[in-house]
Amino acid sequence: MECSCPHITATGWPCEVLLPWKPAVCSVCPGKSLDLWPRMDNEPPLSPCPTVLSITPTLSVFVDVPMAQKLEGVLLKTYKQDNDPHKIFLVYRVCMTDEGLPWVSPVVHKTRLQIAQDPSLIYEYLPGMGLKSFIQASLELLFGKHSPAIVENRAGGVHTVGESGAFQLGAQFLRVWHRGAQTVCIVSCHKESHRFIFQDMGFEVYEYCLWDPKQRRMDTNIFLSVVKQVPSGCILVIGNPVDCRLTPSQWAKVMSTMKSKQIFPFFDIPCQGLSTGDLEEDAGILQYFVSWGFEFFCSQSLSKNFGIYDEGVGILVVLALNNKELLCVLSQLMSYAQALWLNPPARGSRIITTILCNPTLQEEWKLSLKVVVEKMMLIKEKVKEKLRLLGTPGSWDHITEQTGTHGYLGLSYQQVQYLIMKKHIYIPKNGRINFTCINASNIDYVTQSISEAVLSAKDSEK
Repeated sequence: MECSCPHITATGWPCEVLLPWKPAVCSVCPGKSLDLWPRMDNEPPLSPCPTVLSITPTLSVFVDVPMAQKLEGVLLKTYKQDNDPHKIFLVYRVCMTDEGLPWVSPVVHKTRLQIAQDPSLIYEYLPGMGLKSFIQASLELLFGKHSPAIVENRAGGVHTVGESGAFQLGAQFLRVWHRGAQTVCIVSCHKESHRFIFQDMGFEVYEYCLWDPKQRRMDTNIFLSVVKQVPSGCILVIGNPVDCRLTPSQWAKVMSTMKSKQIFPFFDIPCQGLSTGDLEEDAGILQYFVSWGFEFFCSQSLSKNFGIYDEGVGILVVLALNNKELLCVLSQLMSYAQALWLNPPARGSRIITTILCNPTLQEEWKLSLKVVVEKMMLIKEKVKEKLRLLGTPGSWDHITEQTGTHGYLGLSYQQVQYLIMKKHIYIPKNGRINFTCINASNIDYVTQSISEAVLSAKDSEK
């Protein structure tokens, strides 16, 4: 076979010994002496000899890389491939409008436009910690302006890329500086993806879900027993504490046990204001921990409650015993953050800061949260009432007893499969849906299908 590339030696690369004007010969395809380099600007560029490439196999660096475990998206992919005209997806992570679009607080639209038209805005990199005004406004939103944590300068934060960024940053810090057990216990109303972050950091992770599928309610006793059983000095991740439904006396027992066992709390506040409609109530449990003298981390996400999901705005909040320790912790966190993303994104934090620092805009935003929560509560009431009128077996009070945009329907795996396969209604196997995905155009079909699924399961048991 004759060499088709006149500028390559047998190794497949240019000869480093020959000068550009000396001839080179491909030893694989002998008998042809050609120039090593093109002598004219319009000659073709250097390319490997096809003969050499065909007899010299290349071992890929990525040949042993397996497909990663899919955290989510399989259900959504199946839904998109479904051609049934009645298909419904009830697992979107964002708040949805009646038109089936992601909800955005109305005040965000005009604030975004106002910022875009501001000629004085300087598009410089943000500080590594984030905008100082953004951090301060977010801390006051979380703790309250007159909280001892704020007044005594014991609370601080680092702007992160969403709540996952906050957990990543917190886990990286705790892996190095946490003196207790390298064990993380996650207590939540549903399973999160946070465990993968801690596992990647080398922590031993245990998850506990407070939802009791048999009783169809949040079992607060699970929380109390977990705190008693976990190792001393471990890290306890508490997901959206307002949904845990503990009474003040139960929280007192939890905090007393955590204090005695030196358990470090790591809170997750993913959507303050969208659980009850009251910003203070949704994050009120943090005040208990402040008054009890705890130190803790908190992942504060501000994407969902403003409706700027694509901005990924989060903060890793730090509560320390004094300002000196706080500054030391923040300095370490900033060094980690600089290695992870150097500077946080600006647009989302500017929108939120503008709204929170303007009393009129802030009140408008708070009102928009209440509208969403009231609409959500009304949807839950309608779903429960329609199921009752359809004669669906069992009690459905648990639907309205749950707070937040997401909640459990209380269906079995068999009933969930019926909805997916027979009715083309897509929900996860644990039956936890986003109630804002239900609207006037689909509520009758959804409730009728749920009733059929329950009755079908009853018939199969006979």
